[in-house]
Amino acid sequence: MTTSQTSREPTSASISANVRDMQPSATIAVSSLAKRLAAEGRDILNLSAGEPDFDTPAFISEAAIEGIRAGRTRYTPAPGIPELRKAVASSFSQRAGRELPWEGVVVSTGAKQSLFNACFSLFGPGDEVLIGAPYWTSYPEMVGLSRASAVPVSGAEARDFRLTPADLDAAVTERTRGLLFSSPGNPTGVVYSTDELRDIAEWARDHGVWLIADEIYRRIWFGDGGEAPSILDLDAHSLGDHVLIDGASKSFAMTGWRIGCSLSSPALAKTMSGFQSHTTSNASTPSQIAALAAWTRTEDTAAAVSEMREAFRRRRDLVCRLFDEKLPGFPYLKPEGAFYLFFRVDSAFAEGRESAAELCTWILEESGVALVPGEAFGEPRFVRMSYATSDDVLEDAIGRLATLLG
Repeated sequence: MTTSQTSREPTSASISANVRDMQPSATIAVSSLAKRLAAEGRDILNLSAGEPDFDTPAFISEAAIEGIRAGRTRYTPAPGIPELRKAVASSFSQRAGRELPWEGVVVSTGAKQSLFNACFSLFGPGDEVLIGAPYWTSYPEMVGLSRASAVPVSGAEARDFRLTPADLDAAVTERTRGLLFSSPGNPTGVVYSTDELRDIAEWARDHGVWLIADEIYRRIWFGDGGEAPSILDLDAHSLGDHVLIDGASKSFAMTGWRIGCSLSSPALAKTMSGFQSHTTSNASTPSQIAALAAWTRTEDTAAAVSEMREAFRRRRDLVCRLFDEKLPGFPYLKPEGAFYLFFRVDSAFAEGRESAAELCTWILEESGVALVPGEAFGEPRFVRMSYATSDDVLEDAIGRLATLLG
């Protein structure tokens, strides 16, 4: 075989149909571009990444270090160490007010893997999966990689895009097998009330549809009570087949540790565990030890989460005030949770920047502010800004936007 044959670039015909139509993560792509420009010496304010800017709480990091020193660096069972699964299940059970089986918990390498485990285990060719839009950029790709069809469904803009049973009725077909949505939402920051969650859950139950609820931002909520409404708050009879997605990344500032988890029936958990055993096996063992501290040292964790949540709340209020003052022509959804501002930009479309994607490229080139275009989330009239950064950076960025767009 010649050198040219061994080093040839793959063609579209040689790439598997499994991934041929897959799109790269838009949020990671924008963040990577911003980092590259900054490395080249450009003055870049990167508001694209969905990552807390806080350090992981020290007691969590120290637990991992102690575990490493004690030799806890070997393989674990694929779904995670039993004590972590039990701790997560205990947390869920306390919230639900009823005993939830720890065998239904699967610990994965980030909530992203937990979501993919669920999609790949539940859906396949010929299936349709309804996805609440605007959606996190990876949802349609995960459904597509499962060989199913993603069907975006959007609520009315006047309701901040929240889904209702009527919206779902208009989209459901005999092929519908799943419904995937997030609350608090990424990219919107919108939070469903308990009554709204009940309506969605009972619709899924009555239609025999798997409900996948992504609650990774549940602890970053700006209402009363510390945590956003959850499907855990619903009576058991309101829930049909369902999977709850959670993790350590956002609430515990543990993005790089890569710990996510799912809660489902023990039977489905066994299937997802088997699938995971053939892909990545167990999540990093030191990361599991760190997560165990987060889920068992509840008072320390609550204090750390509360401090971060209040910082996000203050930043949310700052960003909204600055938009009201400096960018009144760009309406936004007031975030109730997470750490994103989703604002409408089609009033700024012009020749050469006729889409949110083109507008974001122009903004990055002209002002050095990195944002994520709404095309990544199924809503091309909007742009997402992360406010998981300092007040000074936020004030500077919005000032630059006002100068450019005002």
